[in-house]
Parts: sequence; structure tokens; C-alpha cells
Amino acid sequence: MLLSAHSIAKTHGLRTLFRGVSLSIAEGERVGLIGPNGAGKSTLLKLLAGLEEPDSVDSEGRQSGGITTAKGLRSVYVPQYDAFGDDAAVTAREVVVAAALAGGVVAGVHDEHEAEIVGDIILSKVGFDDAHCATPAAALSGGWRKRLSIARGLASCGGEPDLLMLDEPTNHLDIEGIDWLEELLLRPPMNNRAFASVFVTHDRVFLENVATRIIELSRAYPEGTLSVKGNYTEFLRRKEEFLSGQARAEQALANQVKKDLDWLSRKPEARRTKSKSKIFASYDRQDELAELKVRNAAGGGGARVDFTGTGRKTRKFLSGEGLSKSQGTPARVLFKDVDVAFGAGDCLGLLGPNGSGKTTLIRILTGELAPDTGEINLSEPPPRIVVFSQHRKDFDPATPLGEALCPVSDRVVFQGQSMHITGWSRRFLFRDDQLLQPVGSLSGGELARVHIARIMLEPADVLVLDEPTNDLDIPTLQVLEEALEDFPGALVLVTHDRAMLGRLATEVLWLDGAGNARMFAHLDQALAAQAEAEKAALAAIRKASAAAQAASSSEVARPTPKKKLSYNEQREYDSIENRIHDAEALAAAAERRVNDPAVMSDHRAMTEACHDLEEAQAAVAALYARWEELEARAS
Repeated sequence: MLLSAHSIAKTHGLRTLFRGVSLSIAEGERVGLIGPNGAGKSTLLKLLAGLEEPDSVDSEGRQSGGITTAKGLRSVYVPQYDAFGDDAAVTAREVVVAAALAGGVVAGVHDEHEAEIVGDIILSKVGFDDAHCATPAAALSGGWRKRLSIARGLASCGGEPDLLMLDEPTNHLDIEGIDWLEELLLRPPMNNRAFASVFVTHDRVFLENVATRIIELSRAYPEGTLSVKGNYTEFLRRKEEFLSGQARAEQALANQVKKDLDWLSRKPEARRTKSKSKIFASYDRQDELAELKVRNAAGGGGARVDFTGTGRKTRKFLSGEGLSKSQGTPARVLFKDVDVAFGAGDCLGLLGPNGSGKTTLIRILTGELAPDTGEINLSEPPPRIVVFSQHRKDFDPATPLGEALCPVSDRVVFQGQSMHITGWSRRFLFRDDQLLQPVGSLSGGELARVHIARIMLEPADVLVLDEPTNDLDIPTLQVLEEALEDFPGALVLVTHDRAMLGRLATEVLWLDGAGNARMFAHLDQALAAQAEAEKAALAAIRKASAAAQAASSSEVARPTPKKKLSYNEQREYDSIENRIHDAEALAAAAERRVNDPAVMSDHRAMTEACHDLEEAQAAVAALYARWEELEARAS
């Protein structure tokens, strides 16, 4: 056992996050830690990482437990928010090398040269090319900052942790980044040494693909957690069984308490003959019933979300023809020749790598930005467009929550009915005592719910949601999906949540980050096309590697005196590390295809996938052989 927590508790201020929580992590396990916003998941992860201490006594004055770890445990904690110091000029490589040097005792690094070697190996393994290595950490995109945070953590223990702890690792990662992270946890890159992992996430497909056990932290359970071995599908089945059983237990106990109360209410002379033990047992049942009611209420689901449409049934609210946009100096084409159109009942999903232009396209569709070419056509009268932005910074951090929810008075008008601020805030799972709390102190999930509350008050023809799932817990995600599915207008949805896109999108527009855009009928088709593109790139690498191997064999057949590299060989030597990185990435993609259940069920596809994997691995081996030959001659 790597780590064990026994009956731990944690209180922040006057609020108890959890108490009586026990869990353990074994070697090689991949544990998904989930739970509603505010349950204390991030705090629990910090306790497991040793960054905070559990309470010595819980909120009821009882002695709290503690956390024990295996001797010599090498653990890595990667926080939700990535920070790399105050020096804005420090590069990604310098961040990782410094981590390797600082963790030298654990990593076996004794000097700066060794730290540089360890750092370079890890950066290569997590996908950094020379350009990204030399980029200041502060200038990296959100997805690359997350990779850098993980690389820094791995470097602190030489790339071979026993336990990797990740807080919301998929937030702000694109589909490619999420695939990479899944690969990292399923098949660790450093010497194929499997490590255990614990990750806080609300990404349901990620949980399905990666987790070997799921633990939900919630007041809905007697000990504060529900632990289920298996993937997310198995967890949902077991959770439903547990909560249904608990609801039945409440009903049965309520019937018994009703009988108890009737018995206790009899005349005084009858009470004298009553057994004290029966009276105390009745009181115990009443206490147990009260606790069951609290637990069942806690398991009741997420915020109540319901978007308001204007009622218009226009077949085409908005269309764009021949849209293109470039940015930067020199100009980089984000997308070109994009045609889109949507009306009532349509949901356009936008997908692509970070930086491919999804948010820019939204700004063009909503009239905030002009395209370089093409035009936008609106229905008459123009549609009412409401935008949910991923940049949730509209509120002054000092604004009280009540004012953010109800900016005009202490009442809101929702779907024609007036509602007091307390009822409105409870709809989004806020406690009454939070209404005076500044929004700057809210968690990311709580702030997201505030924004959802605001846009629910605006009737819309077109609802544009840019990364709405960031920071939302799973119950609220499920309610959000249901509300969007019932929305009568048109939706434009930018998200890397594959479960939401698969359920809602009637079309998927893929921006590939190289200026190209393709429209697909559904998410599976888009992901399959991406896999085909990876396969084509793999074929190109394979062809180049075969040529290099043939050239190498020819040289071996004709022994010649050792000499320095030629001009072309030097160019090949300078680029071969990048080619190896690309070849390894494509080999990993081929391996993912071999492990795809859909491919496994198709004999012909499986045979082809295995053949591609063998060739990809051979290409990698050939490139390494060529690298060693060139390096020997260059030295």
C-alpha cells in the first residue's frame, strides 16, 4: 500500500468540508476522485500530498485520524492552477531543469549537467519540441502550461514517481492534450515503469478510459465517500444501487418513526409502563432518520438549470459563408472558407486544438469581430444572441454574491415569475450565508454557476457557450446537458467535453490549427477523421525512416574510414530528434488504435492496426539506430 488515510477531517473557517474519510491507494492504481463543487476534493488531494494537515479533532470534538505513506514514497502533486515563479523570462526547459536539480536527492541527480539530461528527456517524453522548450513558461498556452506542470513534477523525482496526484488536469486541455494525458497515465513514458495516480476530474470520458477505481467525496454517504472498483459506467451503476437503497431505508425508517411518535404520544399514565430502552431506541431512530434525510438530500443532484428561448422557430437564425481569419505577425491563417448555418434545434460543435481559432470564430459569428473574407447573414429581425464566455472575469472580485446573482434588486424575474434572491441562489446550490460573500472568494465551479444564473435570465434565439464545462461538477454537468438538449433555439458549443459534444452536437466543425476546417455529421466521425490524419502522417514518417534505414544499411555494407558528417548528414542529425519525437507520437497513436474497443471487435481493422503498430515501432527503432550512428560520427 502506497498511502492510507484513516478517518480524517478538515474544516475551513466555520465550515466542515468532510469528516471520517478513509481511503487507500495501492501500487499501480488509477483513482478518479470526484464529487460536487465545494465537497473538498482539492483540499483532500493536498492532504494526501502532505501540503496541508488534517484536523486533529473533527467538528464534533472527536479525535481525527491521520495519513500514513510507504517508506521512501516518491509522490508528485500537480496543482489545478499552473504557476512558474515571478520571472516572466524563464523558459520551459529552465523550469524543468530547476525541478530536476531541486529534487536531486530523490531523482538521483547530482549536478546541473545531469539535471539538464533528465529535464531534456522528460520534456521530450511529454511532447515538447525545441521551440516549446525555449518558450517562456508564462507565454505558453493553457494546454502547454499543464504539460509543463506535469513535466516539472516528473523531473522532481527523475521521471519515475510512485504516485502522481493531479488536480483538474483536463481543464483547458484540447482533445489532443487529453489523449496525451490518458496515454501518460495508461502507459508511463519513463522506462515503462507503471505508477499509481489520483486525479480530481469532472471529465466523464477520461474517467471511463483511465480510472481503475472511482471515489466520490460527498455528504450523501455515511463515511463521506463511495469507492467503486472499475470505470465510470460501473461507478454509476453502483452509485444508483446505493442511493436507491438509502432512499428505501429512509422511507422504512420514517414509517417506524411515525409509529414511535404515535406510541410516545399516548396518555401519561400509559407512558409510565413504557420501557426506557424502547424510548431511547425511538429517539435513536429519529436521529438516524434526520441523518438519512440530510444524506439523501446531498445526493439529489446539481444546480437547476433551464435556459429561456424566445419561442422563435426560424429555420436559419445565422449563416456564414466563405469565412476566413488570420492573426499575428507574420500572419497565420486560423481558418479559411468556412461555411456555417444554424436555426432552431441545431447545435454546432466547434472542436480543434488550443489556438486553432474556435473563440475567434465565435467572435465573428456574434458580430464582435469582422472576418478577413466572407460574410455573416442574420435573420430578420436579428436573432437574440447570448454568450457564455470561458473568460469569466465580468465581476469585480469585491462584488457580493447576492449582487452578482440579482444586480437590480433582491428579486429576479425568471420565465415570467418573480423569485426572491434566496430562492434563486438556492437553485444554484448556494447557501443563504454566502450571499454577502465576495465573488472573488468563490471556487471556479461556483463562479461558473453564477454566470449560468445570469444568462438564464436572458431569453435567447442563439446560445453560444465557450468552454461551459470548465470547473463544473458532474451533477451540474448532467443537468446542464439536459437543459441544453431542451433549449428550443440554436446552440454553438465550444468544449473539449467529449460526452457533452457526443450527446448534443448535430454537426461538428473541426479546426485543425493549420488553417483548415472540415464539417462532420457527429463527433465520432470527426475523431475518426483525426485518427486517419494521424495514420497518414505515420505513413509519411515510416517512408522517411525506411529511406534512412536503407541509407544506413548501405553505409554499413561499405566500410569506410571514420569522417565528419557531410552537410546533408549534419542537417539530418540536427533534425532527427524532432523526427524521433514525431515518430514516437504516431507510434503511440497506433497503439491507441490497437487498444480501441471498436477496433478490437473488427478482425480486419485489428489486423491492420497491429500491422501499423509494428511498422511504427520499427520506424522508431530505425530512427534511433540512425541517431546513434550519426552521433558517434559527430563526436
